[in-house]
Amino acid sequence: MKTLINSLLLTLFFAPAFVLAQNTVSGMVTEAGTNIPIAGVNIIVKGTTTGTVTDFDGNFSLQVNKGNILEFSFIGFVSQEITYNGQAILNIEMKEDTAMLDEVVVIGYGTAKKEDVTGAADLVTTKDFNQGPIVNAPQLIQGKVAGVSVTSSSGAPGDGQEIRIRGNSSLSLNNNPLIVLDGIPLDQGGIGGSRNPLNLVNPNDIESMTVLKDASATSIYGSRAANGVIIVTTKKGKSSDFKFNFNTLTSVGTPIAKLDVLNAEEFRQVVPTLPRADATTLSLLKNYDTDWQDEIYGNAYGQDHSFSALGAAWGVPMRASVSYTDYGGILKRDSFKRTTGSISLTPKLFDDHLKIELNARGNYTENFFANRDAIGSASSYAPTEPVYDTNSPFAGYSSWTEANGLKPSLAGTNPVALLNLKDDESEVRRLIMNAKLDYKLHFFEDLTATVNVGLDKSNSHGRTNTSEFMPTTDPTWDGANTKFENETTNQLFDAYLTYNNTFNEVHDITAVAGYSYQSFEYDNYSYDSIDEANKVTYEFIDKSKNVLLSYFGRLNYDYDGRYLVTATLRADASSKLNPDDRWGYFPSIALAWNIHNESFLEDLNFNELKLRVGYGEVGNVNGLPDYLFLTRYTGSQSSANYQFGNIFYQTYRPDPINPDLRWEVGNTLNVGIDYSFLDRRISGSLNGYIKQTKDLIASATIDPFTNFGSRIEKNIGDMENKGVEFAVNVVPIRTEDFEWSINYNIAVNDNKITNLPFDQQTGNISGGTGNQVQIHTEGEAPYSFFVFEQVYDANGKPIEGAYVDRNGDNVINDEDKYIYKNPYADVIMGLNTNLNYKKWDLSVITRANLGNYAYNNIASASSYSNNIIPTTNNYLTNVHSSYLDNGFVFPTDENFRSDHFVQDASFFKIDNITLGYTIDDAIKNSSFRLYGSVQNLLIVTDYDGLDPEINGGIDNNFYPRPRTFVLGLNVSF
Repeated sequence: MKTLINSLLLTLFFAPAFVLAQNTVSGMVTEAGTNIPIAGVNIIVKGTTTGTVTDFDGNFSLQVNKGNILEFSFIGFVSQEITYNGQAILNIEMKEDTAMLDEVVVIGYGTAKKEDVTGAADLVTTKDFNQGPIVNAPQLIQGKVAGVSVTSSSGAPGDGQEIRIRGNSSLSLNNNPLIVLDGIPLDQGGIGGSRNPLNLVNPNDIESMTVLKDASATSIYGSRAANGVIIVTTKKGKSSDFKFNFNTLTSVGTPIAKLDVLNAEEFRQVVPTLPRADATTLSLLKNYDTDWQDEIYGNAYGQDHSFSALGAAWGVPMRASVSYTDYGGILKRDSFKRTTGSISLTPKLFDDHLKIELNARGNYTENFFANRDAIGSASSYAPTEPVYDTNSPFAGYSSWTEANGLKPSLAGTNPVALLNLKDDESEVRRLIMNAKLDYKLHFFEDLTATVNVGLDKSNSHGRTNTSEFMPTTDPTWDGANTKFENETTNQLFDAYLTYNNTFNEVHDITAVAGYSYQSFEYDNYSYDSIDEANKVTYEFIDKSKNVLLSYFGRLNYDYDGRYLVTATLRADASSKLNPDDRWGYFPSIALAWNIHNESFLEDLNFNELKLRVGYGEVGNVNGLPDYLFLTRYTGSQSSANYQFGNIFYQTYRPDPINPDLRWEVGNTLNVGIDYSFLDRRISGSLNGYIKQTKDLIASATIDPFTNFGSRIEKNIGDMENKGVEFAVNVVPIRTEDFEWSINYNIAVNDNKITNLPFDQQTGNISGGTGNQVQIHTEGEAPYSFFVFEQVYDANGKPIEGAYVDRNGDNVINDEDKYIYKNPYADVIMGLNTNLNYKKWDLSVITRANLGNYAYNNIASASSYSNNIIPTTNNYLTNVHSSYLDNGFVFPTDENFRSDHFVQDASFFKIDNITLGYTIDDAIKNSSFRLYGSVQNLLIVTDYDGLDPEINGGIDNNFYPRPRTFVLGLNVSF
């Protein structure tokens, strides 16, 4: 990694980027009709690599010779060529290219103009990305795309996200979309020791993200695209003088909410009133006033710095960048540190017949994982206990103890001790690189041959050390340590031909046919000192490899810019499936009509009006373990080893097999309209879809003695998603000094299991043993809550142990449970607005979810008086403050599974507000932008827990999301 970073720095600072010329020409490039400056216009001296790019105000300066031809180009505008005649000032007006609507969209193994796209595809570029302390790519588009939900799993720095495009498609397989980075499909599994595999790329390096949503758009990626595709394109070099950018920010995150538990005063008032309270119990009450959540949470400080350079060196367009990120967590001791370096070279040879794209990026991440057990302990540890006790044998941390000096078996552990006496850290190194060559055949220029070779290599090392002073019930405890090493290798080879030609000026044909090979290798090792001390197997080695082999083809036909047809077929073979069912064939077809190009609409002045309809199929085995069709052996756990004499031996047992597993197949019918009018002041799309998944893979019960276990993965059911998405972009005001733009999107999704031969209980909760509160059942949404219906008194207070006898048999049992709501929102919305006034800019990003519910497991598991004073009577436990209202006494299985704890978690959030000010030419040819930002500013909800946005819908010891204040500076020169 050091070698990579040093090489990048040498390239940045010693690349020759100057040209010799006799004259200097300056000027401004503006938009015709509005006179609004255009930033980022590429200006090249024709036939050379000498050039520049306009700054934020459309200004440029360039050294040229008289008679040179200057080429002005920018996406969405008509390119111009101007002959330089010696003038000092040259101002240019550029007209919108009506034949090139919006940006070029990356669609998989190629690109297309927005006007020519037939599937449901949304493009988000740098100018629309979310701002603030962004750590990974999905955060850039949160709330930006209709039908796309991005939910962080916690408030920890760098943690992963649950990404859903048009809801859940599977019960047991991976529901996250495929991420394609510069042509490399990334492994959808995790990397050991990494908080999030998508942390590999610095968000400042990303140019655009294309979201492919329907099967007609995604089927070119076949089995990996069952849940949609997000194509990430990074920034590339330009044939111009070098431009440099430095971005720096500092942030502070603060806790904004705490779990609602009894404080010390309330606790001291409640304990004496309890039936179990006696002199021994009262003697346990101390006079301390400890807010344990204040003890484990604090301000989280962060910094993020990145530096990049783009231009041409030795005639080769290039871009290089380095960055350093350091974010702490509001849970004390939590930290995430990342160093990245990237370089991209995009030379063209043989009169542009050969285009080469070389990308490499390295990533080094250091993680310190604070002990999250402290979160649950902070909510239950008695607030009358001190943090420290000088007489304590546990490194000075107070602890409940018995006469033998050990901690009582069921007593909680001091939360601060949990944080400080356990170290859990890891280092992750990742290198991703690819070489892509596009060769337009000299002897047949309509045909382009492409080869893309990629490598994604990572390794990680981690260790956990628990101090010998950690309070424990084990008299032999002498500390513990574990360690692990992981290595993953993802190799890619793509080769395909692209044919493009136009016949008789109205028939445009583009055809793609190719081959793809991708392999995934895993090599894992782990060690456990406790097992070694117990003289049982203490090392674990796991190696695996799976391969995906594919053939694909796509045909695009365009008649006169009006009628469009796209047909795609992909054949995938996965080593995860048995040879007889290994191949899957996934077709799609889409039709589109560019109505705005019809003569009868000429007077209506539509910039775009396109009707789309598409149908496609995709497969899924993502997340399926390897080789379930073969007999595999699993070693016994240390507690289940076989004793022979005085030695315990690990045994091996065969795992269940299913030789009949086949592809889980999803098909989508999509109808959509893309529109744009009033010179694109109003634009957007409307989509309606029905998405069906057949042959769902899920865990199924099998007959005894017919296999090596009682459950196997099996194709057993069907699921359906149907919904409507609407997006609109409006520019109400656009003048020379002021522009106001608004983006609003809304999506309605109905997710239902349409076929399942037997119910599947899921949704594990704290409280009792093996309790679950969710179910997969036919006719209902997956992960629906399956609970008892609580009975309330006349004042609306829940009556403990009283539930509705729904089947009328005068007995309250599992037959009386019913389906009550589910954790996924019926409606998701995003509303974003941007205002630019002269040098000032303001952006506001908001989101809303409606119809999502959450199970408050903190309240359900710890709101009973019997929790406060255990039967052993030698320690005390705090409870949720809902006890003051409910007065519940006994924690029973029925109480845990009451619908009283399933709450409406609909919400409205102000995710981010950013205010910036730009100063141009404070230093010649430079631009400074100073900005301030607030993240997670406001949450409006009726939910009683910490945060209504809970992945999976079960709220249990959630790591809170902080409110973060940011001050940043962006310098371009």
